[in-house]
Amino acid sequence: MLLAAMLRSRRVAAREAQCARMGETNARSEGVHVQLMSANFGHNQPIPAQYAFGAPDPVAHLVLSANRNPHLRWTGVPSTAKSLVLLCVDSDVPTKADDVNQEGRVVPADLPRTEFFHWVMVDIAPTVSELKAGACSDGIVGKGKQQPKGPAGSRQGLNDYTLWFAADADMGGKYFGYDGPCPPWNDVLLHHYHFILYATDLARCPVEGDFTGAQVRQAIARHVLAEAKLTGTYSLNPSVK
Repeated sequence: MLLAAMLRSRRVAAREAQCARMGETNARSEGVHVQLMSANFGHNQPIPAQYAFGAPDPVAHLVLSANRNPHLRWTGVPSTAKSLVLLCVDSDVPTKADDVNQEGRVVPADLPRTEFFHWVMVDIAPTVSELKAGACSDGIVGKGKQQPKGPAGSRQGLNDYTLWFAADADMGGKYFGYDGPCPPWNDVLLHHYHFILYATDLARCPVEGDFTGAQVRQAIARHVLAEAKLTGTYSLNPSVK
Protein backbone atom coordinates (compact mmCIF):
# COMPACT_ATOMS: atom_id res chain seq x y z
CA MET A 1 0.00 0.00 0.00
CA LEU A 2 2.74 2.42 0.96
CA LEU A 3 4.72 1.61 -2.21
CA ALA A 4 1.62 2.11 -4.37
CA ALA A 5 0.94 5.47 -2.73
CA MET A 6 4.55 6.56 -3.31
CA LEU A 7 4.36 5.58 -6.98
CA ARG A 8 1.08 7.47 -7.44
CA SER A 9 2.63 10.51 -5.76
CA ARG A 10 5.61 10.39 -8.12
CA ARG A 11 3.35 10.08 -11.17
CA VAL A 12 1.32 13.10 -10.03
CA ALA A 13 4.51 15.10 -9.41
CA ALA A 14 5.81 14.20 -12.87
CA ARG A 15 2.55 15.31 -14.50
CA GLU A 16 2.61 18.58 -12.55
CA ALA A 17 6.20 19.25 -13.60
CA GLN A 18 5.31 18.62 -17.25
CA CYS A 19 2.26 20.89 -17.04
CA ALA A 20 4.38 23.65 -15.51
CA ARG A 21 6.39 23.77 -18.74
CA MET A 22 3.33 23.78 -20.97
CA GLY A 23 1.55 26.89 -22.09
CA GLU A 24 -2.08 27.71 -22.68
CA THR A 25 -4.22 26.01 -25.30
CA ASN A 26 -6.95 27.64 -27.36
CA ALA A 27 -8.68 24.96 -29.39
CA ARG A 28 -10.96 26.29 -32.13
CA SER A 29 -12.23 22.89 -33.16
CA GLU A 30 -13.64 20.22 -30.90
CA GLY A 31 -11.17 17.63 -29.65
CA VAL A 32 -8.06 19.66 -30.58
CA HIS A 33 -5.61 20.23 -27.74
CA VAL A 34 -2.37 21.81 -28.96
CA GLN A 35 0.38 22.13 -26.35
CA LEU A 36 3.47 24.33 -26.64
CA MET A 37 6.37 23.78 -24.26
CA SER A 38 10.09 24.38 -23.79
CA ALA A 39 12.91 22.51 -22.10
CA ASN A 40 14.47 25.88 -21.21
CA PHE A 41 11.72 27.55 -19.17
CA GLY A 42 8.24 26.86 -17.85
CA HIS A 43 5.02 28.73 -18.48
CA ASN A 44 5.13 32.12 -16.72
CA GLN A 45 8.69 31.40 -15.58
CA PRO A 46 11.91 33.39 -16.25
CA ILE A 47 13.66 32.99 -19.59
CA PRO A 48 17.39 32.25 -19.08
CA ALA A 49 19.72 35.06 -20.21
CA GLN A 50 21.32 32.99 -22.97
CA TYR A 51 18.02 33.22 -24.89
CA ALA A 52 17.96 37.03 -24.61
CA PHE A 53 19.47 39.88 -26.63
CA GLY A 54 20.68 41.62 -23.47
CA ALA A 55 21.85 40.26 -20.10
CA PRO A 56 22.06 42.08 -16.74
CA ASP A 57 25.37 43.67 -15.78
CA PRO A 58 26.10 45.20 -12.35
CA VAL A 59 28.21 48.02 -13.83
CA ALA A 60 26.89 48.78 -17.32
CA HIS A 61 23.30 47.66 -16.47
CA LEU A 62 23.26 45.43 -19.55
CA VAL A 63 25.61 43.61 -21.89
CA LEU A 64 24.88 41.84 -25.14
CA SER A 65 23.92 38.20 -24.61
CA ALA A 66 24.05 34.92 -26.55
CA ASN A 67 20.72 35.63 -28.29
CA ARG A 68 19.91 31.97 -28.89
CA ASN A 69 16.36 30.97 -29.69
CA PRO A 70 14.92 28.77 -26.95
CA HIS A 71 13.91 25.18 -27.45
CA LEU A 72 10.25 24.79 -28.40
CA ARG A 73 8.19 21.65 -28.83
CA TRP A 74 4.52 21.19 -29.60
CA THR A 75 1.98 18.40 -29.75
CA GLY A 76 -1.65 18.00 -30.76
CA VAL A 77 -1.60 19.85 -34.11
CA PRO A 78 -4.87 19.04 -35.91
CA SER A 79 -4.59 16.68 -38.86
CA THR A 80 -6.31 19.25 -41.08
CA ALA A 81 -3.60 21.86 -40.55
CA LYS A 82 -1.73 22.86 -43.70
CA SER A 83 0.88 25.11 -42.11
CA LEU A 84 1.98 26.51 -38.76
CA VAL A 85 2.82 30.07 -37.71
CA LEU A 86 5.04 31.03 -34.78
CA LEU A 87 5.15 34.44 -33.14
CA CYS A 88 7.01 35.78 -30.11
CA VAL A 89 5.62 39.02 -28.67
CA ASP A 90 6.57 41.17 -25.69
CA SER A 91 3.31 42.68 -24.41
CA ASP A 92 4.91 45.10 -21.91
CA VAL A 93 6.89 47.57 -24.06
CA PRO A 94 6.75 51.23 -22.96
CA THR A 95 4.79 53.48 -25.33
CA LYS A 96 7.12 56.41 -24.56
CA ALA A 97 10.91 56.14 -24.60
CA ASP A 98 11.65 59.34 -22.62
CA ASP A 99 12.84 57.48 -19.51
CA VAL A 100 14.10 54.29 -21.15
CA ASN A 101 17.63 53.35 -20.03
CA GLN A 102 18.22 56.78 -18.49
CA GLU A 103 20.35 57.09 -15.35
CA GLY A 104 18.43 58.41 -12.37
CA ARG A 105 15.05 57.63 -13.92
CA VAL A 106 12.67 54.69 -13.98
CA VAL A 107 10.08 53.54 -16.47
CA PRO A 108 6.93 53.56 -14.30
CA ALA A 109 4.63 50.57 -14.13
CA ASP A 110 1.56 52.69 -14.93
CA LEU A 111 2.96 53.86 -18.28
CA PRO A 112 0.75 52.56 -21.12
CA ARG A 113 2.31 49.56 -22.85
CA THR A 114 2.34 48.15 -26.36
CA GLU A 115 3.66 45.11 -28.21
CA PHE A 116 7.08 44.31 -29.65
CA PHE A 117 7.51 41.36 -32.01
CA HIS A 118 10.65 39.31 -31.38
CA TRP A 119 9.98 36.49 -33.85
CA VAL A 120 7.75 36.05 -36.88
CA MET A 121 7.83 32.72 -38.71
CA VAL A 122 5.30 31.38 -41.22
CA ASP A 123 4.87 28.36 -43.51
CA ILE A 124 6.17 25.86 -40.96
CA ALA A 125 5.24 22.38 -42.18
CA PRO A 126 2.64 20.72 -39.91
CA THR A 127 4.94 17.70 -39.67
CA VAL A 128 7.50 19.81 -37.76
CA SER A 129 7.06 19.48 -34.00
CA GLU A 130 10.22 20.92 -32.48
CA LEU A 131 12.80 23.71 -32.77
CA LYS A 132 16.06 23.03 -31.00
CA ALA A 133 17.70 25.70 -28.87
CA GLY A 134 20.02 27.83 -31.00
CA ALA A 135 18.84 26.26 -34.26
CA CYS A 136 17.34 29.49 -35.65
CA SER A 137 19.40 32.12 -33.81
CA ASP A 138 22.79 31.76 -32.13
CA GLY A 139 24.26 35.22 -31.54
CA ILE A 140 23.63 38.86 -32.36
CA VAL A 141 24.17 40.07 -35.92
CA GLY A 142 24.71 43.80 -36.28
CA LYS A 143 22.15 45.28 -38.71
CA GLY A 144 20.13 42.07 -38.43
CA LYS A 145 20.14 38.50 -39.71
CA GLN A 146 19.28 38.54 -43.41
CA GLN A 147 18.76 34.81 -43.93
CA PRO A 148 17.95 33.26 -40.54
CA LYS A 149 17.87 29.50 -40.28
CA GLY A 150 14.57 27.69 -39.89
CA PRO A 151 12.66 24.53 -40.83
CA ALA A 152 12.66 23.66 -44.52
CA GLY A 153 10.14 25.76 -46.44
CA SER A 154 9.51 28.23 -43.62
CA ARG A 155 9.82 32.00 -44.02
CA GLN A 156 10.74 34.55 -41.37
CA GLY A 157 9.59 38.15 -41.21
CA LEU A 158 10.91 41.33 -39.63
CA ASN A 159 11.04 41.65 -35.87
CA ASP A 160 10.69 45.03 -34.17
CA TYR A 161 14.40 45.60 -33.60
CA THR A 162 14.15 46.86 -37.17
CA LEU A 163 12.25 49.89 -35.84
CA TRP A 164 14.16 50.17 -32.58
CA PHE A 165 17.55 50.44 -34.30
CA ALA A 166 16.33 52.41 -37.33
CA ALA A 167 18.25 55.60 -36.38
CA ASP A 168 21.36 53.77 -35.13
CA ALA A 169 24.25 54.02 -37.60
CA ASP A 170 25.96 50.90 -36.23
CA MET A 171 22.96 48.66 -35.64
CA GLY A 172 20.31 49.94 -38.05
CA GLY A 173 19.04 47.42 -40.59
CA LYS A 174 16.42 44.77 -41.29
CA TYR A 175 16.14 42.30 -38.44
CA PHE A 176 14.67 39.00 -39.63
CA GLY A 177 14.06 35.96 -37.49
CA TYR A 178 14.51 35.69 -33.73
CA ASP A 179 16.14 38.31 -31.57
CA GLY A 180 15.51 37.87 -27.88
CA PRO A 181 14.47 39.99 -24.89
CA CYS A 182 16.19 43.24 -24.00
CA PRO A 183 13.73 45.27 -21.92
CA PRO A 184 14.77 48.65 -20.45
CA TRP A 185 17.13 48.06 -17.53
CA ASN A 186 15.25 50.69 -15.50
CA ASP A 187 11.74 49.35 -16.15
CA VAL A 188 9.92 48.52 -12.91
CA LEU A 189 7.55 46.20 -14.78
CA LEU A 190 8.35 42.55 -15.44
CA HIS A 191 8.10 41.85 -19.18
CA HIS A 192 6.15 38.90 -20.57
CA TYR A 193 7.19 37.17 -23.78
CA HIS A 194 4.44 35.18 -25.45
CA PHE A 195 5.46 32.39 -27.83
CA ILE A 196 2.32 31.60 -29.82
CA LEU A 197 1.88 28.70 -32.23
CA TYR A 198 -0.99 28.81 -34.70
CA ALA A 199 -2.19 25.81 -36.73
CA THR A 200 -3.77 27.18 -39.92
CA ASP A 201 -5.65 25.94 -42.97
CA LEU A 202 -3.30 27.92 -45.23
CA ALA A 203 -0.82 26.07 -47.42
CA ARG A 204 1.09 29.35 -47.70
CA CYS A 205 0.62 32.41 -45.51
CA PRO A 206 -0.46 35.30 -47.80
CA VAL A 207 2.31 37.73 -46.84
CA GLU A 208 5.27 38.64 -49.01
CA GLY A 209 8.55 40.52 -48.85
CA ASP A 210 9.56 42.16 -45.59
CA PHE A 211 6.41 41.15 -43.73
CA THR A 212 5.73 41.97 -40.09
CA GLY A 213 4.01 40.29 -37.19
CA ALA A 214 0.98 42.57 -37.47
CA GLN A 215 0.60 41.66 -41.14
CA VAL A 216 0.80 37.96 -40.34
CA ARG A 217 -1.85 38.24 -37.64
CA GLN A 218 -4.19 39.95 -40.07
CA ALA A 219 -3.49 37.39 -42.80
CA ILE A 220 -4.27 34.35 -40.64
CA ALA A 221 -7.16 35.84 -38.65
CA ARG A 222 -9.84 33.71 -40.34
CA HIS A 223 -7.68 30.66 -40.87
CA VAL A 224 -6.62 29.50 -37.40
CA LEU A 225 -7.68 25.96 -36.49
CA ALA A 226 -6.01 25.89 -33.08
CA GLU A 227 -3.36 27.75 -31.13
CA ALA A 228 -1.19 27.42 -28.06
CA LYS A 229 0.80 29.93 -26.02
CA LEU A 230 3.87 29.63 -23.83
CA THR A 231 4.80 32.73 -21.82
CA GLY A 232 8.23 33.48 -20.36
CA THR A 233 9.28 36.47 -18.26
CA TYR A 234 12.42 38.60 -18.35
CA SER A 235 13.86 41.73 -16.75
CA LEU A 236 17.21 43.52 -16.69
CA ASN A 237 16.22 45.43 -13.56
CA PRO A 238 17.74 43.66 -10.52
CA SER A 239 14.94 44.95 -8.31
CA VAL A 240 12.27 43.25 -10.41
CA LYS A 241 11.48 39.63 -9.66
